[in-house]
Amino acid sequence: MIAIGSDHGGYKLKEEIKKYLDEKDIEYKDFGTYSEESVDYPEIAKAVAKSIQSKETEKGILICRSGIGMSIVANKYKGIRCTPCYNEEIAKYSRMHNNSNLLALGADYISTNEAICIVRMYLATEYEGGRHDARLKMIEQIENENMK
Repeated sequence: MIAIGSDHGGYKLKEEIKKYLDEKDIEYKDFGTYSEESVDYPEIAKAVAKSIQSKETEKGILICRSGIGMSIVANKYKGIRCTPCYNEEIAKYSRMHNNSNLLALGADYISTNEAICIVRMYLATEYEGGRHDARLKMIEQIENENMK
């Protein structure tokens, strides 16, 4: 199950990504927003991050105009590794090397087609483990020291 959410600036792109997920029979839960009416993106990012944190969903996608604000908020949650991605290669390595569990997209900087390609790569790529495990353990240790 994928969590998906956007603010008003990412709403149109979110709706296009949902069409792609529907076509591929990928289950998702939409955490809003549900229109182009202005909303505060931290509330959406919080809801998506908490759904992953609680294991209600496995991974997630957040969309705002740049992808940056959403990723900043999401990364405030223990266990969340949110990565803003602007191309397929970054999406691939965010999963392979960092075991990212939350993708952030910037609707103002990528086309719908680019977004779909990024989402496809992100969802298809597995974490490769190995030498990266030690680094993820370091991240977890930092979280344990600095987050409640």
